[in-house]
Amino acid sequence: MRICLILEGSYPYTFGGVSSWTHNYIKAMPHHEFILWVIGAKASDKGKFKYELPENVKEVHEVFLDDALLIKPNKKDKFKLSDVEKETLKAFIDCNKPDWNVLFEMFQVKRYNPASFLMSDDFLDTLTELCKEKYPYIAFADIFYTIRSMLIPVLHILQSEVPKANIYHTVCTGYGGLLAALANYVTGKKVILTEHGIYSREREEEIIRARWVVPEFKRHWIRFFYMLSDAIYGRAENITCLFQNASKIQIELGAPPERCKVIPNGIHYDKFCDIPLKEEDGIVDIAAVIRLAPIKDVKTLIYSFNELKSMRKNVRLHILGGTDDEEYAKECYDLVKTLGLSDVLFVGQVNVIEYMTKIDFTILTSISEGQPLSVLESFAARRPAVTTDVGCCRALIEGEEGDLFGQAGYCVPPMHREALALAMDKMCNSRQQREEMGNAGQKRVEKYFKHGDMIKKYASLYRY
Repeated sequence: MRICLILEGSYPYTFGGVSSWTHNYIKAMPHHEFILWVIGAKASDKGKFKYELPENVKEVHEVFLDDALLIKPNKKDKFKLSDVEKETLKAFIDCNKPDWNVLFEMFQVKRYNPASFLMSDDFLDTLTELCKEKYPYIAFADIFYTIRSMLIPVLHILQSEVPKANIYHTVCTGYGGLLAALANYVTGKKVILTEHGIYSREREEEIIRARWVVPEFKRHWIRFFYMLSDAIYGRAENITCLFQNASKIQIELGAPPERCKVIPNGIHYDKFCDIPLKEEDGIVDIAAVIRLAPIKDVKTLIYSFNELKSMRKNVRLHILGGTDDEEYAKECYDLVKTLGLSDVLFVGQVNVIEYMTKIDFTILTSISEGQPLSVLESFAARRPAVTTDVGCCRALIEGEEGDLFGQAGYCVPPMHREALALAMDKMCNSRQQREEMGNAGQKRVEKYFKHGDMIKKYASLYRY
């Protein structure tokens, strides 16, 4: 079977949870052929893969959002929209459930030029009408350039050539989900959606904090990403997520309940379960297996570790992982220097299995998560964890109903420096307690989160 995996901003360009999951997922299904249809932000990243692709990856189709900016208007283009197209355009600009079939026809079949379209009389008249209704006190130029920057990547995506496959499986909503919806429109083939985190909620959190978004337009940007999610929720035959609360959110956002299913993450338990515990050396070593990115809130981790150093001296922090955001990474390095923290080690991308022998417990300070593989791997290696209360981290730490294995660490509010420092301090108090919590975590992973079990559940979705 030829399976088209659709990804956005992850595999094969970056390391991290979703990328690692995807790589292992493909390798676990050698009897299937995979086509990668991947979205990146910058065309300069073309072909710059972080992974050596498995042999059963037969094609890679790359789509870059910044290529949309290269599209030039054609002065000869003339648009005369039908009433249905005008109504769809109005809903599209307003981020209010447009008829995607109409948009697909306009840009996939009729091949409207996106740049010309966004300068057409019909577009400008519709935008003017919307401005009068909703933004009467904002300069038209500000609205035009905001809406244009919002819509042109979407119109660029709608013109993408759809790779041939038997099934299309998108690992996010957003732009990736839109490609999957387009594939369904063009081919009529089955589409599957898997969300590791709730994409639209994550974008909402980012926009609320973002400095680049003019405050007056934050609500519109948030609605934009919910609109994109709605496009695939209505078309996917199967909609999966990693834990029950995430499924509830998907349903609240419009996913049909009868199509929703929970498939937890799974890890290669056998690779971690026999890693020996670190030998006692008088120092407690803490590891954060994270990418250097704002959503991982590395700065709060550093500040919290600084507070921990004021409580005890025999601690060391290892930050394991690559860099997603160069500017943010530099801010983290500078913060460590400013605070004079010689016991913070930026290790970079390493073999976590080998490095685990140096670690007593792990920490995760993310602002948003799904079901973090790093925590599951930590548990499998009998290392307890301190996490923020995001995604299903609390359920991993404490267990869900019917899980009697016991507590495997501590869970604290996100962005709470003092709570994180106190949780780390408690974890440092007793090696015996760490071992008991680590054993609880290992038993939990062994029963509920094995990679083979996960693969069987996804494989069943590929059967017609």
